[in-house]
Amino acid sequence: MIVRDEEETLVRCLDGIKDIADEIVIVDTGSRDSSRDIAARYTDRVYDFVWCDDFSAARNFSFSLATTDYVMWLDADDVVAEPDAEEIRRLCDGGGFDVAYLRYAVADGDNQSFFYYRERIIRRALGLKWEGAVHEVITPVGKMVWSDACIVHKKIKSGHPMRNLHMYQKEISEGKELSPRDKFYYGRELFFNGMLPESIAVLENYLSGEGWVENRVEACRTLFRAHMRRGDRENAIKSLLRAFAISRPRAEECCHLGEYFFGNGDLDAAAYWYNCALNSGDDLKSGGFVDTAYTGFIPAIWLCVIYDRLGDSERAERFNELAGSFRPDDESYLHNRQYFKENKLKGKNQSNDK
Repeated sequence: MIVRDEEETLVRCLDGIKDIADEIVIVDTGSRDSSRDIAARYTDRVYDFVWCDDFSAARNFSFSLATTDYVMWLDADDVVAEPDAEEIRRLCDGGGFDVAYLRYAVADGDNQSFFYYRERIIRRALGLKWEGAVHEVITPVGKMVWSDACIVHKKIKSGHPMRNLHMYQKEISEGKELSPRDKFYYGRELFFNGMLPESIAVLENYLSGEGWVENRVEACRTLFRAHMRRGDRENAIKSLLRAFAISRPRAEECCHLGEYFFGNGDLDAAAYWYNCALNSGDDLKSGGFVDTAYTGFIPAIWLCVIYDRLGDSERAERFNELAGSFRPDDESYLHNRQYFKENKLKGKNQSNDK
């Protein structure tokens, strides 16, 4: 682990893995709070690293201190539940792999629909190195396995929204040429910080060259969102459709097309694309960003709205119940359920009045 000023989350993280780890190595990059003291309660292997605006450098230093056959990395605001910790232990005890990919879910309240698979456990003897100052990555080799064990990224504090952006801008100011992968993430950081024209320019430049298919598809989605925020619906839809020339339609693109046609008042076309999303059969282990809401709750709840407007209340109610099977406590689902109940009651009363 590399940590800095993580006293609010470090205990939660370390409690989750203290019973399965053969050793815990913590590298502190300049904490001013009690993080170092907290870490020392769990391990005597706490080291200092002078921060140099390079996450890979810090992670490579932390990996160099490991002595076990397999090395797993965590961030301080990651949470490992007991069943997942046990699965990780079983995986490492069994061995026989070089790189293990685990689900990395981003918590949004109780909703953990957004996730992606990350290289999480590495055979130390391979000597693999982290690359990239920001959004660092290890290029995998050898035998890879995918585990159902899940790490949940659960932030408590908001962090520094401009940090990654400033790190990229520093690299550019120093004359460093960004790799295709860095261009992709730089464009996303610009988008997240509301710099839409700049984001569009960087992502267009990225798409003009080579890149991993999952990142290229995601770049098209980000361009769609950026153009939509600017009110440019024509370029938004063109950007989204470019993803179809890169790979087969994914559920998220289908939902965005449903959103687009709904906004145009074409309910039949919107229903078509939302139904496509429900039946997309997305590859959840592609390595790209996945939000399972786009294969379940989102198309179901919108199909409820669409079919209600089309006058097919029976089908609309069925889709609402399908949405509820994904998120039983969602306010939209519960509101719709009450709406259909009241409509049935009105219809029954009107029938009795006759």
